[in-house]
Amino acid sequence: MIANASAEQCLSFIHSQLQAPDKHGEFAKKNVRRAVAISRQTGSGAFVVAEKLAHYLQQHSSGDACPWTVFDRNLMDKVLEDHNLPTRLAKFLPEDRVSQIEDILADVFEVHPPAQTVIEQTIETILKLAGLGNVILIGRGSPVIAGRLPYVLRVRLTAPLEERVEHVCQFYHLTETEAHKFCLSQDRGRERYLKKYFNADVNDPLLYHLIINTGLVNYNNAAKLIGDAVLNLP
Repeated sequence: MIANASAEQCLSFIHSQLQAPDKHGEFAKKNVRRAVAISRQTGSGAFVVAEKLAHYLQQHSSGDACPWTVFDRNLMDKVLEDHNLPTRLAKFLPEDRVSQIEDILADVFEVHPPAQTVIEQTIETILKLAGLGNVILIGRGSPVIAGRLPYVLRVRLTAPLEERVEHVCQFYHLTETEAHKFCLSQDRGRERYLKKYFNADVNDPLLYHLIINTGLVNYNNAAKLIGDAVLNLP
């Protein structure tokens, strides 16, 4: 079973992790947890690679192991749930608009938690998920937040802009001009997010174990490269 996307699946994952015995297939031999934190350029195929990676790692786990679960769009839902904030708020909190959190909350929900509080809550949730193991975390600064945990593999996915624009056109049904603007805007937003709240450069190669150009490495091979690196973490 590979879980992703829905809040119900996320809750099922958390429950299964807390209830399951300490057995994780090949990982059990080393008695360690494993997790992956992915940073990505917009349109580089992170979610597709993550799903394929989850499947690959599940194949290398025992039958009773907890499912490898992808946290991407649902990650903010988990943050809000953990801290008793309305889950519908997630759509207002993309990585490139965190500086507007206070205004959004005030206008829409008439509550006023400072932006820094939401960031701290995000950090807490990401560390909690990484600590459970068998998770693939996409974005939200997860490679930096979980970067010091020895069982977390940190990955950056990139691709040529023209290919990313093409993918975004197809996925979001945008014109080429709109997709080009979208890619650049999203990338700049993520750079600002990481710099402002973690004083880190998203493009710093030293943040990552692996940097993979999905313009040169297809999604299946990218997932296998990452999966083999996870399996061979010390």
